[in-house]
Amino acid sequence: MVDFRSALNKQLIVFDGAMGTMIQRHGLKPGQMPETFNVLCPDVVKGIHREYIQAGADVITTNTFGANELKLKGTGYTVEQVISRAVDLARQVAGDRWVALDIGPIGQLMEPMGTLSFEEAYNMYARQVRAGAQAGTDLILIETIGDLYEAKAAILAAKENSHLPVICTMTFEQSGRTLMGADPKTAVVVLEGLGVDALGVNCSLGPEELLPIVKQILSYAAVPVLVQPNAGLPEMVNGQAVYPMKPELFERYASVMVQLGVRMIGGCCGTTPDFIRAVRKAVNRLAPVYTSVDRTAAVASGSRTVVLDQGVRIIGGRINARHNEDIMRALMSNGFGDLLSEAIDQRGRGADILAVDVGLPDTLEGKIAEHELLPGVIREIQAVVNLPLEISSSCPAALEAGMRAYNGKPLVRWTARETASMEPLLPLVKKYGACILVSAAGKNGSPDNAVEGFKAAEDIVGFVQSYGVPKEDIIVDCGVPYKADRLGENMEAIEMIRLVKNKLGLKTALSIERAFAGLSHRYDEPVVSTFLVMALANGLDVLVSESMSSYLMETVNAFRSLTIRGE
Repeated sequence: MVDFRSALNKQLIVFDGAMGTMIQRHGLKPGQMPETFNVLCPDVVKGIHREYIQAGADVITTNTFGANELKLKGTGYTVEQVISRAVDLARQVAGDRWVALDIGPIGQLMEPMGTLSFEEAYNMYARQVRAGAQAGTDLILIETIGDLYEAKAAILAAKENSHLPVICTMTFEQSGRTLMGADPKTAVVVLEGLGVDALGVNCSLGPEELLPIVKQILSYAAVPVLVQPNAGLPEMVNGQAVYPMKPELFERYASVMVQLGVRMIGGCCGTTPDFIRAVRKAVNRLAPVYTSVDRTAAVASGSRTVVLDQGVRIIGGRINARHNEDIMRALMSNGFGDLLSEAIDQRGRGADILAVDVGLPDTLEGKIAEHELLPGVIREIQAVVNLPLEISSSCPAALEAGMRAYNGKPLVRWTARETASMEPLLPLVKKYGACILVSAAGKNGSPDNAVEGFKAAEDIVGFVQSYGVPKEDIIVDCGVPYKADRLGENMEAIEMIRLVKNKLGLKTALSIERAFAGLSHRYDEPVVSTFLVMALANGLDVLVSESMSSYLMETVNAFRSLTIRGE
């Protein structure tokens, strides 16, 4: 059998259709779990697999869509029993076809909208993955997911408990968003960051309604795309959902999607073997279309993406326990009211991203465990604002806990002075698909000037990339303390921005307050604004501001208007 990952890059692949629809036709009783047919009616399940293979499917998916411990409760069967039997049945008839372990949503809303925690979801998915991998499945298909946070739990469970290829497909409503509000761009940014082998969309809509969503996904996705539409929109007939679309029309849409660049196609609700036969007919006439996508730096929450090549972006930096006494007191008293008020206020002032640093001053270290505190803070903030977050810390354990708890694709900042000490962090940045903000400070501390700072940045970027972190996910902080006189220091920062942009092609960042911190004489607002304009004109992509002052925002907005760099 050809390796599935290799085949992804060489051929079009046809998936099967609706197992649930077919089982209903074979006498599924109201309230009965389709997955129990693996034990009670194995010949029916094998027969369905065989029909889809005869129709031309390259991949058959196991009858395990709802085989998690929550849904199987009360059936008398364990997750392991159902999944091992399902994989065995598929294997008996698969021949040279691939067998995909089918994993659907758990069936309970995750926090903060529901009560299911991330780790509870992860553990349920991990149990399914281990059972499927042990039984001998070829790949894992995570499908019909409406919450990116749940998708993250499932993907991490798949990748941490197996070495199998992982595909994740989301389900979108007619609004063009998932149940929890993610648009196609956000779904792609988050799923690709987590390292899926392929991604896509399935269920909820027919091929006609899915076509605009598919086009958006293809415009962003660098990995292969799988589409599995329903057989049109259902109609209720005698109390049952009936799908009126004919296979011939489904075939035409399949042809259109493949010609747009879809590399894998199958069917969801209502798609019988006749529909897959029609898909096979369409695919046999066509060759793969290889699309190219220019990746760029982007961060995301669970429902919003901020792309860093669409004008300067603002990071609000007031949620910082090291520099903000109100935040420090709130954390010490375990009260998040002030912290959440800061998050909401900064969003209102125009922040695109919020920085979160809960590391306490040295005198208070040890009184609160940062790796225990940070995940809770992140969850609280994400419950009230949908902006992406920058997670800042000098503690690798805290950063991992924060990245794991985070819903979306975060930005991570390593705040320790010693750059080499961030080595334990880099595999985690890769694993969780984060962007990373690195300092240009060299091994010997502050550089003498921008040229030395640039050389240090080159070394650091190479070091980060050696751990598999994509170049576009690296942002360089150009505001390091230079060994120039205080008046010349800021001009070195501007030169550094220019060098990093023009020679490394990377995104740049600068903290405006830090740039003017510690100067013995007073700088007024026009001087700071002028400096900011110079930084923007030389290519500053990310402005970090703890004050979020109105004059700074007015300067940024004026620059955006004059240069038309905003969205």
